[in-house]
Amino acid sequence: MNRTATGILAALGAAAGAAAAAAAFKSVASRDGGQPTRLSGALGRLAAHPGIDAHVRAARAFNHSSALLAWSALTDSAIEHYRGSFENRAMYTPLVVGALSLAAGVHGGADRLGARHRARYAIYLAAAGVGVAGTGFHLYNVTKRPGRFSWNNLFYGAPLGAPASLLLSGALGAVAEMLREEPAHDPRLFGMPAGKALALLCTAGLIGTVGEVALLHFRGAFQHRAMYVPVTVPPIAAALLARAALAPPRPNWWTRVWLRATALLGAIGVGFHIRGVARQQGGWRNWSQNVLNGPPIPAPPSFTALAAAGLAALRLRDTE
Repeated sequence: MNRTATGILAALGAAAGAAAAAAAFKSVASRDGGQPTRLSGALGRLAAHPGIDAHVRAARAFNHSSALLAWSALTDSAIEHYRGSFENRAMYTPLVVGALSLAAGVHGGADRLGARHRARYAIYLAAAGVGVAGTGFHLYNVTKRPGRFSWNNLFYGAPLGAPASLLLSGALGAVAEMLREEPAHDPRLFGMPAGKALALLCTAGLIGTVGEVALLHFRGAFQHRAMYVPVTVPPIAAALLARAALAPPRPNWWTRVWLRATALLGAIGVGFHIRGVARQQGGWRNWSQNVLNGPPIPAPPSFTALAAAGLAALRLRDTE
């Protein structure tokens, strides 16, 4: 077995470990650090306030989006850091934290309780912190090269936007846990209505993701017309979502249309990236090289995750 196959199997093993961790989370959910009274109180609130479902559903949607972003960060960093031969031991960190964030997102997506889960919340904060630290490492990698912020270094140095997937995964998950603690009526986050705060968070995530995609597609010289779509559709969705957050609550069907198109774009983008790998010399017969050097297959689902979170924020915004 060659080294590349070993690296791919390691990534699959990390994903399997995430699934196992999710099962472990589920088995201890009733205990949650030895505090059964907290969960029984949450069950009481669910029974007393049926309306709690609205913001718990939004929190679960954000847990799902966090899981998808964690999967994207985990698989992408496994491939990219393997290509870098794990030169620095810190390059293993996003794999471990990404797997834990994925497990927390899967567990949180199935959790119907209106109470914060301490273990999930701690993992999400750690993921956000690793995302920030990873951005610093990648920035250092670019600036230490001759020419510093030259186009060549931005194109071929450590990708500055890559750790943002883990940062966003942690941020969306942490916000989901915070939202569960809010009252059923008029939940608030960061001093503003929760739907508004969540919509603004998703808008910022979409803008950052578009910036990274624009840089990498510019590196590819936009050789296929479809490469313009990820830098045109999501910005419109982000602008409409920001408007929905800042304007008085109203029907936002047009915003939903663009967010759904953005979510679909993430799935279609995976197909285009698979096609891009197949177009490399040797195609999939030479997958061990082309997966490393072709377009990143795990990247496009970031749009799906953020668009799904934006739709959840709009549903909560409609109740405000």
